[in-house]
Amino acid sequence: MQDPSNLFTVALGLQSPWEVSDVRFEPEAGEIHFEVACTARRLSCPACGADEQPVHDSRKRSWQHLHFFQYRAYLHAQVPRVRCGKCGKTSQVAVPWARPRSGFTLLFEALVVTLSQRMPVRQVAALLGVNPGRLWQALGALVEGAREQESFEGVRRIGVDEKHVGRLGYITLFHDADRRRVLFGTPGRDGATFERFCEDLASHGGSPEAIEAVSMDFSGAFQAAAAKHLPAARRCLDPFHLVKLANAALDEVRRAEVKQEASLRGIRWGTLKDAHDWTGPQLVKMHWLQRSGLKTARAWRLKERLREILRQGREGSFPLEALRAWVSWARRCRLLPFKRLGATVRDHLEAICEGYRLGLSNGTAESLNATVQAAIVRARGFRTQRNLMSVIYLVAGKLTHLPAPPFANASITT
Repeated sequence: MQDPSNLFTVALGLQSPWEVSDVRFEPEAGEIHFEVACTARRLSCPACGADEQPVHDSRKRSWQHLHFFQYRAYLHAQVPRVRCGKCGKTSQVAVPWARPRSGFTLLFEALVVTLSQRMPVRQVAALLGVNPGRLWQALGALVEGAREQESFEGVRRIGVDEKHVGRLGYITLFHDADRRRVLFGTPGRDGATFERFCEDLASHGGSPEAIEAVSMDFSGAFQAAAAKHLPAARRCLDPFHLVKLANAALDEVRRAEVKQEASLRGIRWGTLKDAHDWTGPQLVKMHWLQRSGLKTARAWRLKERLREILRQGREGSFPLEALRAWVSWARRCRLLPFKRLGATVRDHLEAICEGYRLGLSNGTAESLNATVQAAIVRARGFRTQRNLMSVIYLVAGKLTHLPAPPFANASITT
C-alpha cells in the first residue's frame, strides 16, 4: 500500500528536496494540515547562487492552500536558511509553492484572482474562509507585480477621463485607445494627473513624446496638461462630452423658464431622450413643446441640431461648415447657456474635428467606465485607493502576468 505522505507529495506537485512528512486531519475545525520537510542539507545560496552551501537553521512558516474536498488546507514547513561561504550572507531559501512573504500558496492566489474578477472580494473571502484584509493585501501585491512586468512601449493613442467613486472622490483613468485597456489610474482630476501618468508610462518602457493623439473632455486643466506633457499628441475633444454640455445647457434654460411656465414641469426627460425612446406621455408633451414659442423649445432645437451634425460626422471626415453655422446660431440665440456653449465649440473646432479625422473618441473610456463601475459595485468593501486601483487594473487592465486559473495545471512547483 502506498504511503499517504508520498501520495500527498505527488498530489501537491512537490519535488525533491521537498516532501510531505506528515498529514494531520482536524474534522471538527474543517481543516487538513500538511507538514512539508526539506531533506537537503546543502542548498544553493538564495543571494548569490553559489551551489552546495550548508543549511544554517530553519524557520517555521505556514500557507493556506486550495481546499481538499470541503476542508481548508494548510501547508507548514521548516524553511531552511543557508549560510553562504562565498558571499557571507545568511538567507532564507524560496519555497516553490508560494511567493516570498505571502501566507497563501501560488494556486490559492490564482484562485483568488480568478474569483475576484467575477465576485466581490468580501464574498470570495467568506467562501475561502479568509479575512478580507488579507485577500486585499494579496490582490494588491499580485496586481502590482503584474503591472511592473507590463510594457507600454507600443502605446501611441490614449484617452483620459475622470470618474467619481463616492467617498474616495475623483480619480482620473488613462487608457490605451487601441488595445482598450486601462493603463494608469490616479486620484484627482487636475493637470497633475498627466505628470503622474507620464512618469508611470516611462517606467513601463513607454514615452510621452511617442504619444500621437489623446482624446479627452473639455476640461481646461486636461487640455493645458496634455499640451505640456504630451507635446507631440494631437488633441481630440470627444463628441460625447459635447452632447453632454448641450444637455446641461438645455436643462439650465428649462430650469430658469419653468418658474414662469408651469406646463414645463415633467418634461425634462423628454427633452434629453431620443425621439424614438419617448413614452406616450412624453410624446404628447414634446409635440406641444415643439409647437410652442418657449425658450426651452429653442434650446431643444439647438441641442438636437448639434446631435444631428455630430451623427453626420464619420471617421475621416466631418461637416465642419455645418458646425460653424451651428456656432453662429448658438451665438445669436439669446439663450445665455447656449451662447457660452457656442463660444466653447468655436474655440475648440479643430480639436473636435481632429477626433473624427483620427477615428478617436472617448467611447472606449465610457465602455471601460461601465466595466470599472460594475467591478466597484462587485468589490464593495474596498477602503483605500490601493484597493480601488487593484480592482480596476484586475478587471480592465488586461494584465498578461496575472496567475492563470488554478485548475489549468495541477502542479504548484515553479
